[in-house]
Amino acid sequence: MKNPTYVAELQKKLGAPSSETMESLRLLKAFLRLAPDQRCEVIELVERLAAEPPSDPSLS
Repeated sequence: MKNPTYVAELQKKLGAPSSETMESLRLLKAFLRLAPDQRCEVIELVERLAAEPPSDPSLS
């Protein structure tokens, strides 16, 4: 996707991606570079963090 014309055409059709979308894509690319066992560890960590109630009451 290094062709600037192609990128410009896509951007014209789809609009500019949000910063959140760009960060999500960067994280996905980093995740995919991990070894499969490391991916499992990351998934387990995220699932554990999602299941725990926040320790700081101001965050809820």
